[in-house]
Amino acid sequence: MAQPVYPPPPNDVLNTIEHMRDAVFFDEPGRVQRMRRFWILLVLSSAIAASGVIGDSTATVIGAMIVAPMMLPIQGTMLATVLGERVNFGRSLFTMVAGAVAAIAIGYLVGLLVVVPQTAATNPQIGERATPDLMSLFGALATGAVASIALVRKDISDTLPGVAIAISLVPPLVVVGVAAESGDYAASIGSLLLFVANVAAILGTGVVVMAFYRVQRWGSFPVGGMASGTTATGTPQPLATVDRRRSHITIAVLLVLIAIPLTISTYRTVTMSMASSDVDAAARSWADDEDLEVLEVANETPGYVVRVTGGDAMPDVAPLRKALEAEDVDPSTVDVEWVPTTRVSVAG
Repeated sequence: MAQPVYPPPPNDVLNTIEHMRDAVFFDEPGRVQRMRRFWILLVLSSAIAASGVIGDSTATVIGAMIVAPMMLPIQGTMLATVLGERVNFGRSLFTMVAGAVAAIAIGYLVGLLVVVPQTAATNPQIGERATPDLMSLFGALATGAVASIALVRKDISDTLPGVAIAISLVPPLVVVGVAAESGDYAASIGSLLLFVANVAAILGTGVVVMAFYRVQRWGSFPVGGMASGTTATGTPQPLATVDRRRSHITIAVLLVLIAIPLTISTYRTVTMSMASSDVDAAARSWADDEDLEVLEVANETPGYVVRVTGGDAMPDVAPLRKALEAEDVDPSTVDVEWVPTTRVSVAG
């Protein structure tokens, strides 16, 4: 099917597209310097993120988010898709994948320096990235939209540091490496899913925002001296383009595929939260009747452990069984751990 022919874009549109290209493409002039800056910042931000994750320092992780340059190749992939620039599409996509692999490798190497295993159970920074849900995707979609609007409009480009903090790119990649080194492959896969969800969100919302601003209408025309030639009448000759329709469908399918495991994760989280609440209510009611104190109700695969203290002997759990059945909770999924207490007079 022939591509639609549009009139040449006005100068203000040309200037806007040149601004966007200069912001995210690893293109001439200065391509080598841009690539060098990207890799320097990526290595440093990955090292900072790894130290923040292992040291459980949120401030350090936030610092790594601001320094991290991963947004550039992701937005470059999106913009090249919209403008139909095959060379920049391949270049940005390769840089994104190579950068992601490098960040994972740095996380793994830093994990080798730590004696204590870093898992979702022992490290909150890993735990909060190990189980992404639909809210993670929703937040990434909103943040990706802001990033794309800031790319088009120079007057709100000052929001980009906030976008870098809001959408997590390098820290999940580092967690993939750190968790894998410790053998927590479930957390590693979950963190990788979070990164892919963020990438898909940036690509998807970027295409929508570019369509809103009609950027794709001028994508086939040479911009910023990138002309491949002109026709006999002097009209700019369209550049070779990627298949935008196929790219857009691919991005949409990617978003749907990402949403499936996130929906399952959300369902499991909600189900476990509701069940845990029911177990907690039944346990506290039983403990009050038995003159006990509930220390905690812990989730321990494949069920729950109710830790109680008080009394002179192991309490009778039969009333708890009835209370759990009344809450529609399977008693076989709940264990009771009784912690004896001893009171000693300080006076001797």
